[in-house]
Amino acid sequence: MTDDDSPDRSGDDEFQELLRNLLGGGAAGFDPAQLEGLSRMGVDPAMLQQIMAQLQHAFTSGGGAADGIDWSAAKTQALHLANKDGLSITTGTKHDFDQAFSLATLWLSEATTISDLAAPPQAITRGQWVEQTLPVWQELAEPVADSIAGALTSALDEQTPEEMRQLVAGAGTFMRRVGGSLFAAQLGGVIGRLSLEVVSGGDVGIPVMPDGVAAILPQNFADFSRDLDVTDDQLALYLGTRELAHARLFRHARWLRLHVISQVTEFARGIHVDTGALEELASRFDPSSPEELKAAIESGALLPQRTPAQDAALTRLENLLATIEGWVDVVTSDATGRLPAAAKIAEAVRRRRAVGGPAEQAMASLVGLELRPRRLREAAAMWRAVTDAVGIEARDSLWDYPDLMPAAEDIDDPQALIARLQARARGEEPARDAFDEALDELLAQAAQDPADAAGPGATNTPAAPEDPGSPENPGTPEDPRPV
Repeated sequence: MTDDDSPDRSGDDEFQELLRNLLGGGAAGFDPAQLEGLSRMGVDPAMLQQIMAQLQHAFTSGGGAADGIDWSAAKTQALHLANKDGLSITTGTKHDFDQAFSLATLWLSEATTISDLAAPPQAITRGQWVEQTLPVWQELAEPVADSIAGALTSALDEQTPEEMRQLVAGAGTFMRRVGGSLFAAQLGGVIGRLSLEVVSGGDVGIPVMPDGVAAILPQNFADFSRDLDVTDDQLALYLGTRELAHARLFRHARWLRLHVISQVTEFARGIHVDTGALEELASRFDPSSPEELKAAIESGALLPQRTPAQDAALTRLENLLATIEGWVDVVTSDATGRLPAAAKIAEAVRRRRAVGGPAEQAMASLVGLELRPRRLREAAAMWRAVTDAVGIEARDSLWDYPDLMPAAEDIDDPQALIARLQARARGEEPARDAFDEALDELLAQAAQDPADAAGPGATNTPAAPEDPGSPENPGTPEDPRPV
């Protein structure tokens, strides 16, 4: 070894020793003084010190979960953004919204047969919204976080040279924690920004609030009303009525929450990270400028194009969200008919849901899913036609059981749904469908030949009764009856 080679070799040895301590022994075996020697490699020690501190936290925390994703990072980041303005709700503001909710409850009871909430509605802060909705966001994003964490683990295994395999042996769990923690931090940022936009608990269309809880965020209410030429009391009454209708529906149809969440997670489980894009990004990644990696995750550049199965799942979800919000739209319209500005506010709400704010668009990029009820107007027209034809009670009864809920074809042709409801009101049997025919065929086959169900060799000949025996039948027990 020459003197010229010595510095490079020393730096390489120090870097490998640093990796061994970090990946093998965790934070306990890590000596920050080693960073000083890395300056010979062109690495800023202060910058690397910060990166290693974050990686050590990901390595040691584990997040309290088996997969090692530290979701506390999402909560910390979200609350930091939600509470940065330090705004609270004054007593006067809370009183104003309590009055609006009370009147909205009375009006809503005239427009639907679905019962009132058990808990009173609330005026909450942005931070309280984050606290109450974070468990649902975590559940929705977890499949994507797993995919990113798994992709990093695979990339580590595939890209590591053979001579380095022993050095990074057992680092798979570490990489999952790094990837999961990085995604969780990005998710927290999106949720925090979303808390600056949402006006009510049901504003995003899915049941993110706890069951039976209705809420309005006064801090964002002012921003929403600023763009409308309507009085605050009218806007509060309309938004309060809409929020109560949304919360009532999910409390009444308790199966509906699971139905929505399962369809969202079904879509998310089909998401896989584009490993080619990940490897390309890694090849030019500059640790001193991590903005490109952050932008790639936030923009969705690491998520590939949707598969046909995902497109089908997304269509089902959009129809479901449109069916829910179409009912909310019609019920709210009927309940707020006394408000002069009701039609103007309703149109603003529909457009807002159709476009979405910047944070909702960021959420779509992060998890690859837009929570847009694209067929909201068509679904609302269906519910209006049903209401006019069969009345409020028959309309709301469609939420009693999952198999009664309108399907996508009912949005296309409301008259078929109306005909079924009218026939049911007359006591007529519902029209038979393909499922009924298939079930009857199976039952007929089972009843036609029970021997098939008994297995091979079975016959239809009834078994002869056992002979108790008699004196005339030798070889059998004698008849025990007295003579």
